[in-house]
Amino acid sequence: MNQWPGVKLRVTEGWDEDGNHLEESLHYEGRAVDITTSDRDKSKYGMLSRLAVEAGFDWVYYESKAHIHCSVKAENSVAVKSGGCFPGSATVQLEDGRTKLVRDLREGDRVLAADEQGRAAFSDFIMFMDREPRARRQFIVIETAAPARRLTLTAAHLVLVRNGNSSGSSPLMSARFASSVRPGHEVFVSGEKEREDGRLRSARVTRVRTVELEREGAYAPVTAHGTVVVDRVLASCYAAVEQHRWAHWALAPARLSHALAAWMRPYWQRAEEKEEEEEEERERRMHWYARALLRVGTWLLHRDLFHPLGLADTETSAS
Repeated sequence: MNQWPGVKLRVTEGWDEDGNHLEESLHYEGRAVDITTSDRDKSKYGMLSRLAVEAGFDWVYYESKAHIHCSVKAENSVAVKSGGCFPGSATVQLEDGRTKLVRDLREGDRVLAADEQGRAAFSDFIMFMDREPRARRQFIVIETAAPARRLTLTAAHLVLVRNGNSSGSSPLMSARFASSVRPGHEVFVSGEKEREDGRLRSARVTRVRTVELEREGAYAPVTAHGTVVVDRVLASCYAAVEQHRWAHWALAPARLSHALAAWMRPYWQRAEEKEEEEEEERERRMHWYARALLRVGTWLLHRDLFHPLGLADTETSAS
């Protein structure tokens, strides 16, 4: 049944002959389209993106407020996975100076993060909001040159970007979907030594591209600060909705539960605990609390606040 009588699919761009895209753009190969509905009703874009995924496009995301970008990247089409994650091979810095793969994080680890003013701090790892050890995913790669850094994460994940007009009374940073970060934006990076005031340095983005990774897995770690420095670039722990503060506030019960559990936990480790962890690792598991927040969020918040892939994830988790 047609849910939108009289509404047609509108293709705003397909083949690019004018050189208006990045060098790697699939518009030059005829393997990408930008689409909207004929009435340009943004409330329909979430459903439109889901339909594109079901149609078999490998890569679907809300490229701008004006359209949905869809492309076929591989000969063997694999529907794009949604949500907000890092590849399992990404690294974080521990409090003792060692680095650790994101997929190997365990309760008790303290990892490098930062507060809203960019001050570096080590924060408790609380949980994985999403974990899929054998996932094949499309990732956004954000690169800087001075210093050279490379952050890899999914399109719906939030990146903390420096505000251009930040002052003493204005926020230093704001959250953007990874898919909306562009060359010229400034992200926050860690160095061999932090600045004298303890803040992370800012670095200008020079290149943004997409990659498809197999056998890397996809992991969404959460820290007590709500931020995490991954591959030496600061990112939010949250995804799907472009409001870092709201997401951090919504995770307050999870942080409180973690603190209480740590306080009440006995000093010895149960023998079966390791076995339970290994069993959990073998399964794809979105944390029940994250799933519940997404569901409630779609009831309370306007759809324009969500990344279309985040909305697609609520449909997947409900099925």
